[in-house]
Amino acid sequence: MTVDLSAFPRVPLGHWPTPLDDCPRLGAALGGIRVLVKRDDVSGLGVGGNKLRKLEPLLGAALADGADTVITFGAVQTNHGRQTAAACARLGLRCELILTREVARTSDAYQRSGNLALDHLYGATVHLCDDDRQAEDAYRRAVDSAAAEGRKAVTLPVGGSNALGVLGYVAATAEMFTQLDGLRITPDRIVVPVGSAGTAAGVALGVALLDRPTRVDGACVSHTAAESLADIRRLAAESAALLGRDTPALTHVRTDDRAVGPGYGVPTAALWDAVRLFARTEGITLDPVYTGKAAACLVDMARTGEITAGETVVFLHTGGLPGLFAYAPDFPAEAER
Repeated sequence: MTVDLSAFPRVPLGHWPTPLDDCPRLGAALGGIRVLVKRDDVSGLGVGGNKLRKLEPLLGAALADGADTVITFGAVQTNHGRQTAAACARLGLRCELILTREVARTSDAYQRSGNLALDHLYGATVHLCDDDRQAEDAYRRAVDSAAAEGRKAVTLPVGGSNALGVLGYVAATAEMFTQLDGLRITPDRIVVPVGSAGTAAGVALGVALLDRPTRVDGACVSHTAAESLADIRRLAAESAALLGRDTPALTHVRTDDRAVGPGYGVPTAALWDAVRLFARTEGITLDPVYTGKAAACLVDMARTGEITAGETVVFLHTGGLPGLFAYAPDFPAEAER
């Protein structure tokens, strides 16, 4: 079965297809499983990352509608904000980022470096807010300013996660299975980080539409397993409706919040262990918010026997490299261990 997305405007932003790396040393360290890493961290524009997949249909629709200004939201170190800023720079769009200090880190590195420094480098107008009330006020000012200046603004959701953005990962899932088919590999499961849930919803929907016998494990990085599964189901249903398809049952999807720790953007010992493991077995760099926690979940599933020797796992690497440098002094100290 195929998925036809040609009815939806799309602007090319990434380097596709991204690599699908076989990682034998990592698999051996995890008890003899086979691990392949889908490298959406090296997707090109703006240091790469999964949000480019979502931005292609989102900004395609915005351009088709005549928009010249993009407004979106996130935490101070949002990967989505950084990639949106880079995409807007390429397309000649004005970018307004409404960023909220929702992670309790006050270091100079967190407040100025990492993704935030790149937001400024790519020319975004950054509105730093202490809470949701300030964010709402900043958003209203950005909308009113655009209207007063005769600009046409489009608002994108946190993480680019809505029905249209999800289509980016439906396409990515089809791309990934084309690669797997070429290698004659049928994976037992795909492990994907779950934050705003658009990426996981696209993978879950893509697997269902392609009628593949593969389990999708959503590794939560912020919300509970139940909340994350509800978000995945809602987004997948909305995206399926856009495609004129029935709502999928998604019986192949599981969510797991064992690696969340104290909360979003708060690293744990298990996260740093997983970051070092990927780096020292395969030279693959994870981030301290999304992929590090998803990897910690994968490692624990392998070491507790939930994933057994001989299974084939695809780990979806969603990027986030710049965020590492916002986590000084933790990151340099953990790197030296």
